[in-house]
Amino acid sequence: MKLEHYGLAFHHVGIALRSEEQARLFLSGLGYSIGPVIFDPEQNVRVGLCRAERQPPIEIVLAGTEGGPISNMLKRQDSVIYHFCYVAASAESSLAAMAADGLSVVTVSEAKPAVLFSGLPVSFHYIGGFGLIELIHSANPVE
Repeated sequence: MKLEHYGLAFHHVGIALRSEEQARLFLSGLGYSIGPVIFDPEQNVRVGLCRAERQPPIEIVLAGTEGGPISNMLKRQDSVIYHFCYVAASAESSLAAMAADGLSVVTVSEAKPAVLFSGLPVSFHYIGGFGLIELIHSANPVE
């Protein structure tokens, strides 16, 4: 199977963090510029996008208010690779193609506007045997 079969384009890796100081130090040392961390009330997280030449973009994800989506996973560890994100021209078609290939696809969070991506809708899906993916619903690449 080719990635193109699903109509997805890689966008970033999301890393959940209990605290951002050490991650900022490490990412800066790798040459990343770290964007502002902003609160997204729809997702109940604080997020920032980090970019570097010839490196994959990384989204840092920090807990929002008590009981946010990453709070439980960070009780036992300081950080974890949280998700892989892809841009989907048609999320419904992409998810249907995965299911048709026999993959277990469970929607974790329906599409909601994301502050970090100028209000474009994002949804989260658990892919059995792989993990959590975020889909940015957009026919165009997202910066």
